[in-house]
Amino acid sequence: MTRSLWKGPFSEIKKPKEINKKNLLQKKKVWSRRSMILPGNIGNDFLIHNGKNFIPLRVDIGMVGHRFGEFSNTRKKPIHKTNKKKGTVAKKK
Repeated sequence: MTRSLWKGPFSEIKKPKEINKKNLLQKKKVWSRRSMILPGNIGNDFLIHNGKNFIPLRVDIGMVGHRFGEFSNTRKKPIHKTNKKKGTVAKKK
């Protein structure tokens, strides 16, 4: 289900007017993967927690309206073994 329109978007990130100039130079750590990316976050750098470590993210205009968790995977992609061909041996005549 989608969120009610009267509630507005959910975001635990501080609003840009509350962030002082010192914090603008640093990447902001985000533990709340459910927070929505707002237009005030465009151009900022964030470090998103995936449960184990932090994944860097720079917010673009196309990311507005999505959640932070969509851009940091929590699971590793599986690495499948490949079949190696055995070297061919020249036949003796």
